[in-house]
Amino acid sequence: MNEHSTSESSEAYIALGANLGDRQGALREALSRLDRHDEIEVLRTSKVYETEPVGYLDQPQFLNMAAALRTTLTPEALLHIMLETENKLGRVRDILNGPRTVDLDLLWVEGLSLDTPDLTLPHPRMLERAFVLLPLSDIVSSNEESSGFRGLITTALQDIDGKEGIRLWTTNVWECGSERSGS
Repeated sequence: MNEHSTSESSEAYIALGANLGDRQGALREALSRLDRHDEIEVLRTSKVYETEPVGYLDQPQFLNMAAALRTTLTPEALLHIMLETENKLGRVRDILNGPRTVDLDLLWVEGLSLDTPDLTLPHPRMLERAFVLLPLSDIVSSNEESSGFRGLITTALQDIDGKEGIRLWTTNVWECGSERSGS
């Protein structure tokens, strides 16, 4: 264990999106890279949805999904691995909310509240984005019932605009699952 790890594992939720190149392949490769990390296991993945861009509109449609991870990394260390994964998969940040090969956002880590210059948890715009809420609703664990996370997602999804711009793309891009023994 190092300063970037904890002795206990946490369940974390992330959002994934892509709208350049092989969108579905980029999502699958991002999940695969995360799952290959010694301190990250992909537990569950949502369906994949095709969505209209938000913010900067002059760009292709996105594929969006969410994943539940089990990790012993601190939230900051997990974010670093996610940003590193984006970079290795060709992410370029030249237009705010612009096109991208892959986008990974850390949304929630077992009810933890955090506000640092690099990371805010829960994600500050998570409840404003139908393209995040719909995939999240596919995978939020019943373990999160006591924290109120599931209810928060359900309530926000009922009241949000933009759901009409979301279409089911595929039910699964993550066939691999973890190959760790005993999991």
